[in-house]
Amino acid sequence: MKAQPTASHFINGRYVEDKAGAEMPVYYPATGEVIAVVHEATPAIIDQALSSAKAAQAQWAAMSGTERGRILRRAADIMRARNHDLSVLETLDTGKPYQETSVVDATSGADALEYFGGLAGSLTGQHIRLPDGNWAYTIREALGVCVGIGAWNYPTQIACWKGAPALACGNAMVFKPSETTPLCALKVAEILHEAGLPAGLYNVIQGRGGVGAPLVADARVNKVSLTGSVPTGRKVYAAAADGMKHVTMELGGKSPLIIFDDADLESAVSGAILGNFYSSGQVCSNGTRVFVQKGIKQAFLARLSERLQNALIGDPMDPATNFGPMVSEGQLQIVLNYIAKGQDEGARLVCGGQRLDKPGYWITPAVFADVTDSMAIAREEIFGPVMSVLDFDTEAEALARANDTEFGLAAGVFTNDLQRAHRVAEGFEAGTCYINTYNDAPVEVPFGGSKMSGVGRENSAAAIEHYSQLKSVFVRMGALEAPF
Repeated sequence: MKAQPTASHFINGRYVEDKAGAEMPVYYPATGEVIAVVHEATPAIIDQALSSAKAAQAQWAAMSGTERGRILRRAADIMRARNHDLSVLETLDTGKPYQETSVVDATSGADALEYFGGLAGSLTGQHIRLPDGNWAYTIREALGVCVGIGAWNYPTQIACWKGAPALACGNAMVFKPSETTPLCALKVAEILHEAGLPAGLYNVIQGRGGVGAPLVADARVNKVSLTGSVPTGRKVYAAAADGMKHVTMELGGKSPLIIFDDADLESAVSGAILGNFYSSGQVCSNGTRVFVQKGIKQAFLARLSERLQNALIGDPMDPATNFGPMVSEGQLQIVLNYIAKGQDEGARLVCGGQRLDKPGYWITPAVFADVTDSMAIAREEIFGPVMSVLDFDTEAEALARANDTEFGLAAGVFTNDLQRAHRVAEGFEAGTCYINTYNDAPVEVPFGGSKMSGVGRENSAAAIEHYSQLKSVFVRMGALEAPF
């Protein structure tokens, strides 16, 4: 199809192939069919990408922010104009329904390019007045070469969420998509180049961990940004620390969603669905521990079960389909194992959790009730369509149990008592919180976690702090004395 990239890598402004690298087949999750084959980056490809990034970066940083921003905004316009083709490719890459990809993925990527393109011209330093006529000023400088490592659930969005602020600040980027979904980032690179981005500034190379490790360790790299699991984050963070590199870690979670008995039931059920079953549950910030106050527990479960009958499982390219397959056979097996473990530990499977007898990686959305805090399905990140419903009595109890986790990516609360809503949001040990909604991610708002869920923030002006550094300059206006 015409939306498919034409080679495995995009380096120095053009598509590059090197078939000496190991083959990486790309499977369409809806059917299990191989739709493309890319080749893993060889050491020569890695070096080529980093060398071109290093060579191009200084001249890019020397341009005005306004000039850089103009290119990013032009890329956003191209991305929006090609939303259909990009959404089809995202669906092929991930299996997510076109109903979702057409309104979330390339559009979110375009939002990031537009936002940071608009911000680029405003990235200035400060004048600081000091006693005796002296003064100082700060200069906001690019870091240099940034490495972005993407996850498989939002390949277009993540490529832009990392690339847009990096480029706006004057950096170059070498981006490695997930080996599971390698196609979409190549189109991002192609569009940026078409928009006028100088060659070498945004390179995409393919590979598994064996490619990511030398990227992170390379002395030419000044910054590493990872979206992925906590175990991967630990390894990447440690490797980056060895070279004192800047890092952003957007990792996993086991986020709580607290529903009080005064909440609007329909909205609360909607929040639980969005926080568990959108993208077939493959979202890092999902609120998979749903704490429901005992007074409405039965009504919540009954209405949730009714609403799940509206999950239309079918051809992801059909705009009517609203629930797609898992991304891979491996991820499906992980989910099935957790469902079996939940039943073995005594949780009650209210509905769903069955693999469908059809080609591809399909499972029905699962809801567990009577879940306790110690069960594996309530402690460990599953990354699939599995909701755990727990009940509670008091606000203090719910908040303490919600925070009793090593993770701290997101948290949500549904209640019509706004004082309580803000009180609970303040009490959450999480970086991204929601009141009477869940999983909104506008580019204007910082996104990221605390505790084991990561460091740093993506999106908003806060991201600029993670893709630039400040230089302070002290200016003495008079004679300088010394004690001898």
